[in-house]
Amino acid sequence: MTAADAARALRVSRATLYAYVSRGFVRSESVPGSSRERRYARDDVERLQRRSEERRDPDKAAARALHWGLPILESSIALIDDHHLYYRGHDAVTLARSRSVADVASLIWTGRFETALAAAQHQTPAAGLTDDDLPFVARAQSVLAAASVHDLLASDLRAANAALCGWRILHLMTAAAAPTTAATSTIDRTLARAWRASDRGGDLLRAALILCADHELNVSAFAARCVASAGSNPYAVVIAGLAALEGVRHGGISARVEAMLESLRGSGRLRRAVGERLRRGERLEGFGHPLYRDGDPRAVALIALLEERYAKSAELAFVLDVAAAAADATGEKPTIDFALAALARVLRLPSGSPLTLFAIGRTIGWIGHAIEQYATGQLIRPRAKYVGVMPVGQ
Repeated sequence: MTAADAARALRVSRATLYAYVSRGFVRSESVPGSSRERRYARDDVERLQRRSEERRDPDKAAARALHWGLPILESSIALIDDHHLYYRGHDAVTLARSRSVADVASLIWTGRFETALAAAQHQTPAAGLTDDDLPFVARAQSVLAAASVHDLLASDLRAANAALCGWRILHLMTAAAAPTTAATSTIDRTLARAWRASDRGGDLLRAALILCADHELNVSAFAARCVASAGSNPYAVVIAGLAALEGVRHGGISARVEAMLESLRGSGRLRRAVGERLRRGERLEGFGHPLYRDGDPRAVALIALLEERYAKSAELAFVLDVAAAAADATGEKPTIDFALAALARVLRLPSGSPLTLFAIGRTIGWIGHAIEQYATGQLIRPRAKYVGVMPVGQ
């Protein structure tokens, strides 16, 4: 925002705006090509706007305390802006192209790339703990619940041990996704072998896991932090995160994207089918992310990798046509959910694999949020504004 727009939004003078900047309440940066002009972070301005409104009208604040964007908890893991996603200051897209899953897990959990997480790979067996006929989320929750009983260090919530526990959990999640496949040197290679993807396919699975690793305080991360704030162990944290992620308004949307693509694939005229879908009042699933005005950078990165590695794929041509038709019809661009479903079609992965990739990748973020929450020692306990029938006699 310009200084004039920011000051107008906050109902303050420019001098007060500059004071907010000097005190760290509002971030600012210079405008390229201008020696004097600066722009101001819209998120910070909107946050101060909300605080001002809440002071003037506490009841209004209570009514919207759990609406989109609230509550606000401090975290140093992920930063989202209009064009990029960063993990501890590192661009997630760059990490997806250049780093391993272990590197990114270490960065999110410890703030460093170098760590000895691999030593904790498989201290808890996964074999025989679950029913292979269960959907992935239920299977993973079953594996984690059983494994937590045998992990004697799970209740040691100090940061270093929680990170080691997180690494064990990641491998258990992978075993739940690929119960008949022997573990390899990396999580992505194990999944690639189980799903019969090539080496280049394995590289794309690695990138997808990294791009899904964290996304600030989404509903599953908030659920994970609430459970961690109660002092529950990392296994319970991830079980809670999985329960939220599976919901159809969160990671579970990927199943609807898969179904939509399968339906559109069989249509003779794609653009007509897209138009008919909209006329019936049906959504084009996997398009338009409220946090990215110019498109979800995770989707952009994953689709770009597909174009680099599978340029001649008929399935890739199809999903790109769907994205173009959706953009023409609605102006909206693909989200990570669409990109994961596109990846699954191009690599011919099994049904449900987009949610599986999302869940394993996001486990990294849940463990990171748990570590942060353990360090605060605070219980997350919002208050409720009672709006029911008053007690008799009151």
